[in-house]
Amino acid sequence: MYRERASRLAGAVVWENTVAGAGRVLPDGCMDLLWHEGRLLVAGPDTRAYVTEGFPGVWAGLRFYPGTAPAFLGVPAHELLDQRVELSDLWPASVVRRLCARVVRAGDPAAALEEIVLERALPADPLPSRLVEALGAGCPVAAIAGELGLGARQLHRRSLASFGYGPKTLARVLRMQRALSLARAGVPLAETAVRAGYADQSHLSRDVRELAGVPLTGLLR
Repeated sequence: MYRERASRLAGAVVWENTVAGAGRVLPDGCMDLLWHEGRLLVAGPDTRAYVTEGFPGVWAGLRFYPGTAPAFLGVPAHELLDQRVELSDLWPASVVRRLCARVVRAGDPAAALEEIVLERALPADPLPSRLVEALGAGCPVAAIAGELGLGARQLHRRSLASFGYGPKTLARVLRMQRALSLARAGVPLAETAVRAGYADQSHLSRDVRELAGVPLTGLLR
């Protein structure tokens, strides 16, 4: 069973999930700090659905607001693109061992992860949230770059470091998430396509299938 709550870290989500079989994690522009059976891992940004299989049991995690995890991890997002890695691959093993022991002692892995992140969090870079908000409002990438005082190439480099991919890919991912939220709320698919920023319902279906790996109707079921 999956459950989540808002974190005390701005924009983040703390979650727990009991996994029995294969699952599908959709691209959302985020990165997660994960706990599973005594291990700390990092889920990098996804450009396609990540199918989870072969790792049953209880998982806990903290999902960072899009673009904010690299500052905590000390690693550019593009280096972790479409990957799940051990935290000890990024940080000294001795530090990770101490953190693992701390999570075990806490008895509540999700809460312990949140405390660890809060203690080590750095001041937020305003660019990721401004970019996410502007793309969510449907602003063109060139216009966003101008508003942020950045050239197109500079914005692309900053986006790679923060999100793992350029602003156009980020816009696709965020648009799909908007569409899924509308469709799951019962909005008809034709209206969902228009409100989420697609040309039409066919465009919505094609884009979701490319990013999610399954038809939109399958996700809604």
